[in-house]
Amino acid sequence: MDHQLIAQAGTTAVMDPETLRAMVTTASRIGAGIAAVGVFGPGIGIGIAASKALEGMARQPEMTGKLVANGLLFAALMEALGLFAFVVAVLLYLFPMGLGG
Repeated sequence: MDHQLIAQAGTTAVMDPETLRAMVTTASRIGAGIAAVGVFGPGIGIGIAASKALEGMARQPEMTGKLVANGLLFAALMEALGLFAFVVAVLLYLFPMGLGG
């Protein structure tokens, strides 16, 4: 066994603060891009829900009131998820070190 390798295995690498900040900023920007992808899902979901509601209204015109009310509720819930993903993406991009840093 090589005792020098075992001794080195227990040590931690020390990074200078500038390199650490650059790495955290890069990871934060990548996370912001991934979070921004979350905006597409609710948009697609709203489109599908609206098309199905219109299809239901065409098939049963007497259900139009219920379909519109439920459709608006579900669209609002889906849009809230999209806005949440957008806010997370913006916060990650603007404040990579957190709001205090």
